[in-house]
Amino acid sequence: MLKLPPLSLYVHIPWCVRRCPYCDFNSHAAPQVIPASNYVEALVTDLEQDLPLVWGRPIGSIYFGGGTPSLFSAAHIAALLAAIRARLELRPDVEVTLEANPGTIEYDSFPAYAQAGVNRVSLGVQSFDNDLLGRIGRIHSRQEIEQSLRSLDASGISNFDLDLMYALPGQTREESRCDIEWAINAQPRHISFYQLTIEPNTAFASQPPDLPTEDVAWDMYQSGVRLLEKAGYGQYEISAFAQTGEYSRHNMNYWRYGDFLAIGAGAHGKITLPAEGGVKRYAKHRNPRRYLQGLEGGDWLAEQRELSNEELVFEFFLNQLRLKQGVNIGDFSPRTGLRWGVVEARVQQAIENGWLERCEQRLKTTGLGWRFVNDIQQIFLP
Repeated sequence: MLKLPPLSLYVHIPWCVRRCPYCDFNSHAAPQVIPASNYVEALVTDLEQDLPLVWGRPIGSIYFGGGTPSLFSAAHIAALLAAIRARLELRPDVEVTLEANPGTIEYDSFPAYAQAGVNRVSLGVQSFDNDLLGRIGRIHSRQEIEQSLRSLDASGISNFDLDLMYALPGQTREESRCDIEWAINAQPRHISFYQLTIEPNTAFASQPPDLPTEDVAWDMYQSGVRLLEKAGYGQYEISAFAQTGEYSRHNMNYWRYGDFLAIGAGAHGKITLPAEGGVKRYAKHRNPRRYLQGLEGGDWLAEQRELSNEELVFEFFLNQLRLKQGVNIGDFSPRTGLRWGVVEARVQQAIENGWLERCEQRLKTTGLGWRFVNDIQQIFLP
């Protein structure tokens, strides 16, 4: 039987100074003057239309993603958070994360964002090596990363994440190791460490760079994991490492297959509706201009649909299999509305392949399975 899971709010801000050649997110080169005030108004109106979906449900986390949300001033972020608080019940310890990029392109300082209500920052470092940053189209330098870290220190926001990539064009094992060491020395509570992949419809897809081989990339990953764990960063998800108890609550809600409201251009949401016996997914219009037209016509939705039983199975395992702690069997029926028996045969197949093992009420990924998580996920494809 379906039960209501925890609820988060995702806010998408779609503009960047320049689109990175590897990026397949809904990001757009910023105009000379970003229509920030109009966009905040559109976000609030968009949220108001979604409120009937979640009456009475508290919000555990808010995540400003993009794009580059830090192109919006702290005053705009503060105004938006005030409007959210006036319309939704927020848990007393609500996590409020702002994605930001290093360098002088920041509209405001981190102390100003802290005053606005941000209590967690995800800083898109990607690398500390200026040459490597240039090869992946980033517009900041190591010096600007250091400036951002000083601003973070002055803000009092001690809960921050550093995003790092590996297997960059021409990157060596030693350069990848140095990036990890630089990140550890900055003493963030959380480090994201993920491989550069070539996604369709990106600049790198049309002109692929020369990337390290799969074996070299795997060596970089294993070496990075060892360094992070030695420094006290436990791996709790495929690409996420944190000091004890410092998991990203927002991302954990995604991976546990929780619910999330979504506002902003191209934002995707998921809502459980027990009274209707289903789970709904929806998406907002992707183009910022089209999205802003909603202020006139009230039309924000690009699509919405109820998930089929097979989609529910796949999405549940797609997300929970990313977690080091494994799949929580007790979450399956409340979050999908389905009996465990509908997946028992497929689970047994993964166990027989040596990819999963059952530990009481969890399915844990084996050492072999952790390397082939994509293959396990494919077992649950519709």
